[in-house]
Amino acid sequence: MTDASPAALMARRFRGFLPVVMDLETGGFNSKTDAILEIAATTLTMDDQGNLMPDETWAFHITPFEGANIEQAALDFTGIQLDSPFRKDIAVSEKEALDALVKPVRKAIKSHNCTRAILVGHNAAFDHGFLNAAIERQGLKRNPFHPFSSFDTATLGGFVYGQTVLARACRAAGIPFDSQSAHSARYDTERTADLFCAMVNRFKDLGGWEQALTEQRMDDEG
Repeated sequence: MTDASPAALMARRFRGFLPVVMDLETGGFNSKTDAILEIAATTLTMDDQGNLMPDETWAFHITPFEGANIEQAALDFTGIQLDSPFRKDIAVSEKEALDALVKPVRKAIKSHNCTRAILVGHNAAFDHGFLNAAIERQGLKRNPFHPFSSFDTATLGGFVYGQTVLARACRAAGIPFDSQSAHSARYDTERTADLFCAMVNRFKDLGGWEQALTEQRMDDEG
């Protein structure tokens, strides 16, 4: 590993993009019409050896936006109880949640010498679609996330471990997974972060990233 600060290593590792792991629990599958009920994000950082690791997590229960659709089947799947007194006490509006998430994401982008965040998710297209719809709906300025690129741990898990289900991919990576806690945005985000870091670090330990950089430098010089 070349001698560099963790921030420099992070900026170089993903071409100036900072991976931010996200999970959203929703009231259905239609990002334009269905409510976001929970959202969580975990920023990632690096040590001075270039090992990727989870940093901080933010998570919110969200009050459905006005006119939002919520399917009972989605509530049955996630176990979210909209009338729970606990949820009613802590739930925030969609805009409040987005504002609270993007501030630390922007700070993390800057501190890691990156230019933008890139979403990491398990079946990332689903979460990315809902995130983009919410950002548009709430008129959020200066979206810190790349609008269409993402890292999908379902695809990567299938490639690395032969497992596309989050729980199975985590267990294959040696990461404990509590199925009773699954389908909570915070829990799924933190396990997805663990999984993504494990796969990236495994590739690094096999020499993949440094070898690719060496070959690229040789091509550029030759």
